[in-house]
Amino acid sequence: MTTSASGLKPQVLPFGPRRGIYVPVTEELEAGRLAGPPPDPDLLRDLDRYELLYRTLCGILYNFVPTSGHPGGSISSGRIVTSLLFGLLEYDLSDLDDPANDLLVYAAGHKAMGLYAMWALRNEIARAGAPELLPQEDRKQLRLEDLLGFRRNPTNDTPLFREHHAKPLDGHPTPMVPGVKIATGASGVGIPAGVGLAFGALDLYGAHRAPHVHLLEGEGGMTPGRVGEAMATAASAGLLNLFLHVDWNQASIDSDHVCRDGETAGDYVQWNPVELCYLHDWNVYRIDDGSDWRQLLAAAELARNHPNHQPTAIVYRTTKGWRYGIEGRASHGAGHKLCSDGYYASLAECEEAFGTSFPRHDGEQTPEAIERTFWSSLLHVRGIVEKSGLGSRLAQSLLRRRENLERRKAESRKPRENRPDLGVLYGGGIRADAIPEELRLEPGTQTTLRAALGSTLGFLNKATRGGVVVASADLLGSTSIAKANEAFPPGFYHSETNPDSRTVACGGICEDCIGAFLAGVASFGGHVGAGSSYAAFIAALQHVAARLHGIGQQARRDVSGEPFRTFVMVCGHAGLKTGEDGPTHADPQALQLLQENFPRGVGITLTPWEPQELWPLLIAGLKARPAVLMPFVTRPNETVPDREALGIPSATEAAQGIYALRAADPQDGAYGGTVVLQESGVAAAFVEEVLPRLDADGIRMNVYLITSAELFDLLPEKEQHRIFPPERRAEAIGITGFTLPTLYRWVCSEEGRRRSLHAFRSGRYPGSGQAHKVLEEAGLHGEAQYRAVRDWVDAFGKRS
Repeated sequence: MTTSASGLKPQVLPFGPRRGIYVPVTEELEAGRLAGPPPDPDLLRDLDRYELLYRTLCGILYNFVPTSGHPGGSISSGRIVTSLLFGLLEYDLSDLDDPANDLLVYAAGHKAMGLYAMWALRNEIARAGAPELLPQEDRKQLRLEDLLGFRRNPTNDTPLFREHHAKPLDGHPTPMVPGVKIATGASGVGIPAGVGLAFGALDLYGAHRAPHVHLLEGEGGMTPGRVGEAMATAASAGLLNLFLHVDWNQASIDSDHVCRDGETAGDYVQWNPVELCYLHDWNVYRIDDGSDWRQLLAAAELARNHPNHQPTAIVYRTTKGWRYGIEGRASHGAGHKLCSDGYYASLAECEEAFGTSFPRHDGEQTPEAIERTFWSSLLHVRGIVEKSGLGSRLAQSLLRRRENLERRKAESRKPRENRPDLGVLYGGGIRADAIPEELRLEPGTQTTLRAALGSTLGFLNKATRGGVVVASADLLGSTSIAKANEAFPPGFYHSETNPDSRTVACGGICEDCIGAFLAGVASFGGHVGAGSSYAAFIAALQHVAARLHGIGQQARRDVSGEPFRTFVMVCGHAGLKTGEDGPTHADPQALQLLQENFPRGVGITLTPWEPQELWPLLIAGLKARPAVLMPFVTRPNETVPDREALGIPSATEAAQGIYALRAADPQDGAYGGTVVLQESGVAAAFVEEVLPRLDADGIRMNVYLITSAELFDLLPEKEQHRIFPPERRAEAIGITGFTLPTLYRWVCSEEGRRRSLHAFRSGRYPGSGQAHKVLEEAGLHGEAQYRAVRDWVDAFGKRS
């Protein structure tokens, strides 16, 4: 340590107290302080040969498809995953849908090549040595034949792909693959979603009984901010069933020095994975040589007997593209050219070890010809497994995995008593058209949309025994989502000290993590996750997590036929009525990011007008079983309207997605056309200020309120036309507190769109102030609405 120019002597800043422990496994083994499991020479030899065959299979996949994928990280993680599948995890290969199984999540989704190769090779081991482990249905296996579908579209028409009914395996993992619960691969989403899975398992089963969730990631995949947020979440919640396996190979797409390494500064970050995990209060086991089976198995034994309620990370030093012929960042997304000398050289180690020779491709390079050589190479792998005896020996390890699971289930791995029960929500007892007495609101009273949403979530939480898990970006009370936890212990969840709380601390102001975490919670199957923040932030920041959850749930439904599992993205303090916070927070653009921006049924937005609409909308939305449900709720108090006195239909009509506040006969001489409303602020101003003046003027109009574009889309077409006839679109003017494009499907004439009112009609972001003043500046207050509607009526009369 040197003295600075100012004479100050720099100090080392030590970590404060930690609940997690740090064990340098390599040092402890070398010093004799850590015994480790006694080495079994036969097992180590078989693991060596299996992993060699796996590495070779990764090279084959990259070569034939066509030079596509990520060989480097798939190869560097091979020994890690082999030690898990054959040594640590407790699972039943014959039933990978069993919720009691330990899970392995490829948080590093770019290692999908490795996932597919590992799953298919494991299948071959069982096929050769324990065929009783293979499910009867091909869809519940990942077969060697399925590798013909690596990175192929379902429309692929090459002959062998069709003949063998190969699965079209996506470039990054989805639940199309047996045993895969979530879609991963996008910018750090895998770790927070995996943390959510671990929470879901832990809360359903209880501490020390829950399935273990193992995450595989590299140091590059730990650099996104949502990963640090998720690590904080796991440590603060005490997720003792969570294990992170870090393939630390120091190489990304652009760098061979991702992290600081000793005295060498990192290109991207100045921590290393050991420090990052320990900083976040995880148990950390460091392995200096990720190719040494003795070190890997010793760390697995330590993980099996973890000493506390903290999550555990095992950090392995590895080499990206190890023995492939291309190493480091050059092997991340690239490899040897098709059937090149480099490719054939990469096969040599395997050929020598097993005394064989893989097929060589000669002749034309048409898709059909290449596929034939690809299939011949895969069959060669099958032949090696069968002739080498690997199958008969390693299959015993797979059988022991099942035996260990069955023993664990008999002893302790059972869902806890009084666990959440979502069947209550999805059964017939809770209906959108039957508002519970305790949630009925008296006309003339005041409350907020956010409070009505929180109370509805709280009612559901009591009914389902805690089936709703909530989180917020440091806004639990502000967004009123804290009401969902009112019947449960206060404070944040911790597996040891507060396991009955339904509120999880997700790292603080961390919308990114909240979305992915709650998607993971929902994906395990026992909970609905609900997270809140300002719509201005959450709509954008959770978009990636929401997309991946939608993709994952779509793949899961395609395979199982089961409905989606839902998480709720609460877009709180929505729109211009959050005016005091100014244009940075009072955002009218959020709905445009989400509305109709998912495949049909995957994402549903809710845009209620007044508090009593929250029950029917939320229940209808949840029962529609989307992957993502996105209610937009405002901050200020709203007056509950007297619908009967106003001649307006019941609030339960909101569940249709669109309903008529007023209906008029186009043949009536006083008919003035159609007005379409969306957003609470403009709807309230219209009903309270504009509608009475139109009535006094003797003007008859169709007035429609949009409460959910996507719920409306789920109705039969005939019902849609009954509620909102197509001809209304041509005669409509729109008024929205959001952006003009959110009106386009309801207002179809050029003149109607030109005359429609929206938040940016003045060509600028509105400023700060109380809600009514911001609406006035934007030209959305009652007087502006009345003038626009009267102008439209006059123009409509001239056109008629």
